[in-house]
Amino acid sequence: MGSLHRRQLSQLLALWRLKSRVEVSLCQTAVSHCRTICSSSSSSSSEPADPIEVHKRKLFLWFSHLPQEEKQFGGYFSPETMHVDPLILERKTDERVGLNCTPFQTRTSSNSSVTIEQLLDPSTSCCEGRGLNVLLYGAVGSGKSTVVRKLVLDWCTGTTLTQFKLLIPFSCEDLGELNKSATLRDLVGRKYLHLRKHPLLSGEGDQAKEVLFLFNGMEKMKLDFRIGASELCSDPNEPLPPGVLVVNLLRKYLLPEASILVSTRLSAMDRIPQKYVGRYAQICGFNDPDRQRAYFTSRLLQQTGETARNHEAQELIELLYLNLQRESQLAAACFLPSYCWLTCATLHFLHFTDAEAPIRTLTGIYTSFLRLNFGGEVLAAKIGSNVPIQENHTSLMLYVVRTLGKLAFDGVTHKRTSFSEKELEQWIGGEVKTDEELRQLAVFRTDVLDFFLAPCVESRKHLPEDGGESDEQRYVFAVPAMQEYLAALYVVLGENKSVLEKMTKQVSVAIGEATEDVGAIINILSKFIPLRIFAVFNLLKLFPKLHERISSRSKGSIARTMASEMFRSEDSQNEDVLDQVEQSLLGVHGPQLQNYSVGQPFELYPIFMGGLLHYGNRVLLQQLGCGIKSATVVQITRALRNYLVRELNKPQPAEEVMDLLVLLYEFQNPRLTAEVLASIRSIRLMNIRMTSLKCFILSSVLSCTPASYHLEELDLSSCLLTHDMLRTLWPAFRHATNLNLQFNSLGPDSCIFLRDLLLDPRASIKFLQLCDNPLLDSGTRTLLEALPENQTLTNLSLMHTGMGDAGALELADGLQKHTGLQELNVAYNNIGDNAALALVDACREHPSIHTVHLYLNPLSNVGKQSLYVRGVPKSHGGSGRRVRVLASVTEGTDLSEDWHPILSVIRENAPSWDRERVKQQLMVFLRDLEWGRQQQPSIWKRLHFRRVEKGVRKTLRMLEKDTLPPPTGHSK
Repeated sequence: MGSLHRRQLSQLLALWRLKSRVEVSLCQTAVSHCRTICSSSSSSSSEPADPIEVHKRKLFLWFSHLPQEEKQFGGYFSPETMHVDPLILERKTDERVGLNCTPFQTRTSSNSSVTIEQLLDPSTSCCEGRGLNVLLYGAVGSGKSTVVRKLVLDWCTGTTLTQFKLLIPFSCEDLGELNKSATLRDLVGRKYLHLRKHPLLSGEGDQAKEVLFLFNGMEKMKLDFRIGASELCSDPNEPLPPGVLVVNLLRKYLLPEASILVSTRLSAMDRIPQKYVGRYAQICGFNDPDRQRAYFTSRLLQQTGETARNHEAQELIELLYLNLQRESQLAAACFLPSYCWLTCATLHFLHFTDAEAPIRTLTGIYTSFLRLNFGGEVLAAKIGSNVPIQENHTSLMLYVVRTLGKLAFDGVTHKRTSFSEKELEQWIGGEVKTDEELRQLAVFRTDVLDFFLAPCVESRKHLPEDGGESDEQRYVFAVPAMQEYLAALYVVLGENKSVLEKMTKQVSVAIGEATEDVGAIINILSKFIPLRIFAVFNLLKLFPKLHERISSRSKGSIARTMASEMFRSEDSQNEDVLDQVEQSLLGVHGPQLQNYSVGQPFELYPIFMGGLLHYGNRVLLQQLGCGIKSATVVQITRALRNYLVRELNKPQPAEEVMDLLVLLYEFQNPRLTAEVLASIRSIRLMNIRMTSLKCFILSSVLSCTPASYHLEELDLSSCLLTHDMLRTLWPAFRHATNLNLQFNSLGPDSCIFLRDLLLDPRASIKFLQLCDNPLLDSGTRTLLEALPENQTLTNLSLMHTGMGDAGALELADGLQKHTGLQELNVAYNNIGDNAALALVDACREHPSIHTVHLYLNPLSNVGKQSLYVRGVPKSHGGSGRRVRVLASVTEGTDLSEDWHPILSVIRENAPSWDRERVKQQLMVFLRDLEWGRQQQPSIWKRLHFRRVEKGVRKTLRMLEKDTLPPPTGHSK
């Protein structure tokens, strides 16, 4: 016992050291309590350990364990740092049933909130010498299990319920599975061996007044308080079924001095008669934005020790708080702590995903969310049935899919997000017939319906004050994405089968269960198909092929639905799905963009369908009673590949391309991803607001392709890229031939990464466009270090990068070290005459450069004329070829043959450039055109000059009136 005790102490100390590194000031009372135990045990190691102290240590370790779903937050959390007390209201007997709190109802009653410690105050007991029975109830997701866990941990550390020497928690799910009779002391000893013979449970005297029993999830036990069903017992040593022992504890016939805390759902409250309950308390969740903000702060502000991430997390919390204060739909959803968890998990996924983080998907978050709340949950077995619960139950999640999933699917199909009470009645209870179905429906409505559906905030705001029925209350899914998730699950599970498909499946099962006797098979088939039709078509022989054809067609229709929903033309102007998800959580701040979509877009719906086919999600769904067979996944995947390849032959907007990447990422199928991308030769994501998550998705998807796969173009212009995002995108850049990084505010530090990229032997970049990034001379200098060893680069664009004379001269010196460059763009910089001439001379000496862009630089007329001098290179070994120099719309007295591309680039990018400088350059162009026109004797050439002059004046007027179209990221 001594070695076991010391080993337990060492484990506890290691746990506390880990927690102290996260937050030094965390739970000081628990630390002192732990030190007291350690010091007392070490000072008298020869003495036997106190069973209660052993019990506290073990309970603390057991209840400190976090579920797998919490690891997606980085593992920085403990129950103490995560917990925020929900609102708990004491209810009178006559108001306990049927009262569902809403955040708008409970804000006014927050003054009457109580704590668990106040509920269990022994001074409030109505009978001297008897312990209290407290019933704690609440809806799914309101925080019952979290409150119970925190209560146990606080008792272990000595911070609450100090009047009880012994706290004994039980899971009613475990007790409900025990069929063997046992004494109360054996029942306690089976789970807590160290308490087997503890005197507090002997029943002698009034020692039990210092004992608190905790029964969590009482709805999972069938308690029968009838005397004929559960005999009276006052002896803790008498063996009885677990349900009978619990009934006698609640009757106060067994250990009457002990106090009992029971947690349960709304639908199971009446299973304990009122006379056996001393106090009722309802958990009402987070009734105000301040509680919700405290929860978000505890989750999001402890990402890592990085100041930058904490600053970003603080900004997210502020945006969330603003959205909650507006009494938005999110505030109504976050009334339940479970949806606060989902909000935090989604934001953590959207903003704190990086290459080192484990693979997580949005579908996985929603599947984990449902597993946390409904894992192992069933609609109770039939009343009076002696069959074990596991063998006679309906999966609660499957029931949700068949009811709310059907409602969600109808909403997605008809582009609707809100539903009336009549529609809810039709979709959820319309097909109920038997008494058992009615009972299940009643439990579902009481416990689960409010978890998924909430009153529409907008319709509530517009309800008439007189309570009239002119504006009917409507209901929406608590979070918009949940509607699309349930609709996707409804489809993937095959619940939307046609009548013919259902009939063929029934026939198939019947044939499989029948004997080989032909007469028996015919009798079975006759139940589904009239004998005369059966005789004519001889379906007995044709049925296997018919069923296979119908089945494969059903799977193909699912794949076709996914592909068609991905590329709906009316949704093509919407933002990508990840931005839509973020806006649903943080709200839209500032002017809202015009929505071009007809009706509500449901672009997450097909992405969720793809994510649900991933093996990891199918495992979690199997635990929820929603199995998806591997053969079904194979058939859908095969059909989906064909449809996606067919759709991708058409040009797609950048937002649709981003959604496709998200679909492939959620699918987590490398083979399918590689086969789909094999038909893609360019990925254009211009003007997409890239985040660390989107960069990670792009790199992850392209990493599924072989090393020989090359993109002709990877356009990431105007994507708000940062230096850290470039590192995440490294695997994607290796596949690009034309890499467009314009308009991203990349600084000199980013050139270090770009230099390393050009030096990577696995990269094959030929076109590198870095226009409109403040690289400066220092960044250019760093970038030039890659030229001697790089063998692939042919086109380099450094337009509007802040390059000066020093950078241009260094570029001129370094060009000879790279023999493959063909075109160089250094337009719109700060390059003067001398540096420009040196650069052009170096280009003329270069063996392959044929074009240099120098317009919009501060060049004099003399300097521009010198640039256009036509001649051979200075060295005799030169090739004798000419280099096109684009410095103005004129070349001396002639028009430049490249005047149109120059004006196009200016018109395209002028809205994002310094307008005064662009105006000055356009005025210079006009003076050059006017002087050149005057020098022309030919009337046709003069007319040509006037045509170009007209185009320059038009651009100048548009710039002055601010009517130029926004930049699309395309430039030379």
